Amino acid sequence: MSRFQRTVIFALLYATRGLRKLIVASPWLASKLLRRGHERVLWRIGEWRAWLAFERAVADVPAYADFVREHGGEVTAKRWKPNFSRVPVATKENYVRRYPVEERCVGGQLPLRGAVIDESSGTSGEPTNWVRGPDERQDARKLLHLGVHRTLGTRPFFVINAFALGPWATGMAISMSIVDIAVLKSTGPDVTKIEKTLELFGPRYHYLICGYPPFLKALVDQSSLDWSAYECTAAVGGEGMSEALRDHLRRAFGEVYSSFGASDLEINIATENDFTIAFRRLLLERDDLREVLRLPDHGSAPMVFQYNPLDYVIEVNDADELVITICRLDTTAPKLRYCIHDLGCVRRFSEVSAALAAAGVDPSSLSPDWIDLPLLFHYGRSDATVAFYGANLPVADVEEAVFSVEGLGDRVASFMLIAGEDEQANKTLELAFELPEGADAPEDVRDRLLARLSELNPDWREASRFMPAEQPTLSFHAFGTGPFADYDPRLKRQYVRPSP
Repeated sequence: MSRFQRTVIFALLYATRGLRKLIVASPWLASKLLRRGHERVLWRIGEWRAWLAFERAVADVPAYADFVREHGGEVTAKRWKPNFSRVPVATKENYVRRYPVEERCVGGQLPLRGAVIDESSGTSGEPTNWVRGPDERQDARKLLHLGVHRTLGTRPFFVINAFALGPWATGMAISMSIVDIAVLKSTGPDVTKIEKTLELFGPRYHYLICGYPPFLKALVDQSSLDWSAYECTAAVGGEGMSEALRDHLRRAFGEVYSSFGASDLEINIATENDFTIAFRRLLLERDDLREVLRLPDHGSAPMVFQYNPLDYVIEVNDADELVITICRLDTTAPKLRYCIHDLGCVRRFSEVSAALAAAGVDPSSLSPDWIDLPLLFHYGRSDATVAFYGANLPVADVEEAVFSVEGLGDRVASFMLIAGEDEQANKTLELAFELPEGADAPEDVRDRLLARLSELNPDWREASRFMPAEQPTLSFHAFGTGPFADYDPRLKRQYVRPSP
């Protein structure tokens, strides 16, 4: 591609920024853009927007300019298609923690007004601060509105925000963004407050309750409400969710939708819908679909989302980790080829459609409202597994087993995988379970739980033949005791830890 062609493309992108903002602000115009047949165009424009965002960051962001000079990097193009493979991949370790917050912002300083500083929860170490400027906050708010309207329609609803509040990114962003289109009460993760809110305002509202999956399970299990009297939808995020847990939550919620995001990036990069949920359930039944789509085998079923390629370029590195670029041109602290160490992959809808056709499945049989946007397959954190006797045991498989073994799901408030060694240097694995308040430990569940794990995970099934009969061990702990003592409900759960 010539310099003149690149200049023309960049000029067009700058000229149409106002048009995009107008589209994002209008659910009707957005529905015309995000309809069937536009994936290819959106994908290519998104790549060009990512290219322009890269050039802008190199020119205007001191930290990123230094980062690129140190590692080398440029975007190339062939036949109008940008290639980002020469652009260095940024991480929290090699970029964020190396440069001051201000140097990672446009112009090397914080915006004079309208900026919000979010903080990650710090579950993987020291909390990190992220600057969101006024333009990107407005854009992200409108995108969240569009996602909610596509899922729930435009009728009024009452939002109960049960995400952790304070400086943490998700909770504050949800409250600031959703209040424009709904009645909002921000309770944080407090079962009693939510129960009293529902009792006070009664069943005449359509409620959208937002929170982490483990907390919403605690809400369902601990509340004495007659959920059948209420119309409630759940929106979850922060971590993955098994289909068994979704079914458990449906005891109280009519529908349960998950969203993929990260405090490092944005809270609502990709979302579930009726099509992706049905497609994920089909993947659990049809090995041939996984083979045709060449999905990686990380030992557990991925979450399945769709996203708008106009706003995000999502790639995969050699470690099968997602590398994400936010294409927005008004980002205060640009995120370009940024890796948060989540495992996953992307498939264009044309690939998914071809795989469904080969399997004899019509997309309309999964959902009549399907739309041809790319699918993001997300397997969770790259470190959210335990290796034991040659088998990788993902947290997702343990969750699936817990909620599909009769008599166990209702007796588990949370769980943890604790790996270590005994005095003879033999590998050990403890499956630790936290009991709900007042609950007794179930009896005779170990064999059924391990059998279910073998059904879910072929590697575990093979490796279990060589494990000592007493391994892995199961332990049950009263609520808030043992490895679950001092847990802060405002933070994400820690599911994997070494033996003390």
